[in-house]
Amino acid sequence: MILRSLLFVPADSEKKLEKSKSSPADALILDLEDSVAAPNRPKARKLAADYMRNANGKGPALFVRINPIDTEDCQADLDAIVETAPAGLVVPKPDSPGVLVELDSMIAAREAAHGLPRGGIKLLPVATETPAAVLNLMHYTNPPPRLCALTWGAEDLAAALGAAANRDEAGEFLFTYKVVRSFCLIAAKAAGVAAIETLHANFRDEDGLRRAARAASREGFTGMLAIHPGQVETINAAFTPSAEDVEHAQKVVAAFAGGAGVASLDGKMLDQPHLKQAEHILALAKQIAAR
Repeated sequence: MILRSLLFVPADSEKKLEKSKSSPADALILDLEDSVAAPNRPKARKLAADYMRNANGKGPALFVRINPIDTEDCQADLDAIVETAPAGLVVPKPDSPGVLVELDSMIAAREAAHGLPRGGIKLLPVATETPAAVLNLMHYTNPPPRLCALTWGAEDLAAALGAAANRDEAGEFLFTYKVVRSFCLIAAKAAGVAAIETLHANFRDEDGLRRAARAASREGFTGMLAIHPGQVETINAAFTPSAEDVEHAQKVVAAFAGGAGVASLDGKMLDQPHLKQAEHILALAKQIAAR
């Protein structure tokens, strides 16, 4: 599953759900949590379930952000959504991977009740929204069931820490949140799953979004959350290998032809990490082209 761009869509808005059908996003996240007021959640569940039942299997992968596991809303979310077999569930505020183990059992019971294969619905936790969650990132080295990616968030964490802000005057994340971001990236790689960059909240700041997405791509993130439809194409571009990237990767692979352990290209020495990165770029470009 390619996850360059994941666009949040408030599931209580028929207008936004309809508009999302033409989105170039790799995945849509139909939101039942923060963007939906509590009184509107029953309506949002019905609209989200109907949306997925009517999907034709083409277009973006469909995820649903459920409510935290310790709420009654979570049970109602699962009752409404699991039978529609979404690609995955986005899990807010998990204090540890143990929350995903518990969710696995809850989902499996509903999969069985609806004749669905166990494990088809994946889990994508927002793995840094509480202080305990940050300290437990190391435990994703033993990946819980259904884990397909890790992402991070700064808003709920800032509230939990009692912080007045999570960014400086220039709009850059403060030191604490940069550390959390890095640990999320490392935890995802240790777990062997995709690392998804958090959203760029100022949807009118295209230059800032482009910088953030490109920086995330360079550092090893494989995709990014989007809060507005207008952000998707910029994010997709940042996480898609350019023609120049592909050409260079092809030259690197060619330089290792014959099984050499080291090689040279344009006067620079190359070793196995360079080959591995080049092979990754070519594989990603091939996957994207196949879509």
